[in-house]
Amino acid sequence: MSELLQYIVTGLTTGSIYAIVALGFVTIYSVTKVINLAQGEFVMLGGMLMYTLSAAGLPYWIAFFLTIPLVMVFGMLLERIVIRPAKGADALSLIILTIGASIFIRGIASMIWGKTPKKVEPFTSNDPIQFAGASVTPQSLWVMLIMLVVVLGLYFLVEKTVIGKGFQACSANPLAARLLGISPARMSLLSFGLSAAIGALAGMAIAPILYPSFDVGLMLGVKGFSAAIFGGLGSSPGAVIGGLTIGLVESLGAGLIDSGLKDAIAFGVVLLILLIRPSGILGEKSVGKGGL
Repeated sequence: MSELLQYIVTGLTTGSIYAIVALGFVTIYSVTKVINLAQGEFVMLGGMLMYTLSAAGLPYWIAFFLTIPLVMVFGMLLERIVIRPAKGADALSLIILTIGASIFIRGIASMIWGKTPKKVEPFTSNDPIQFAGASVTPQSLWVMLIMLVVVLGLYFLVEKTVIGKGFQACSANPLAARLLGISPARMSLLSFGLSAAIGALAGMAIAPILYPSFDVGLMLGVKGFSAAIFGGLGSSPGAVIGGLTIGLVESLGAGLIDSGLKDAIAFGVVLLILLIRPSGILGEKSVGKGGL
């Protein structure tokens, strides 16, 4: 039982990261209908910039909160330089553009930071906490807490603020939103910035556990996208369910079956669910109508 509980704790930790990354995909898609496959690079930039700022001598928490707006700038630049000029292009062309942007960002990161993983200190003392025979590190608890904060923050933003109403209007009908004085272009820019901030939080949360490197965002982006598809691409609750499910399946598969097959098992479950329900667990048949 103690081993099983340990696998569950590990699964919830990694699943929380996948859920945060998936929420970044959902944020952009709900507003712009763009699938941003460069989302994983925002995660990488969060961890790398956190390392750089703290290594430069800035106090840890100042480096943490400064990293978020810096990565937001990268997200907005991606929208302004890559996505906006291609307005009106088909979905496949936009996906290819984001893949190209991802490769470009990853290449620049390898030139700046090299290929060696960087050590980032945990948020607080990381002495393991023993619980029912399982070992839980405080950083794992921080990861889960940040996931909850992101979920609640997105809910409040979408349901209780003017910006959130603008997101919903642009998601439902961009033309009608424009007639009401809401700028879809501005909402698109804000959605990319918000998605980048979410990615930065994921990157900083996981950095002390999985030391960041220039290519760490590649697999995290794939897992996050799989979680978003698994839960339903237009659904934030679905993204959370998808992320936690993939994390748990991955951890249990590695612990109980074979660690070498953990990715195959996780993706196999995703494919099985999508064969049964192609729109995802909480996705609608017309995903574009779902809000954040």
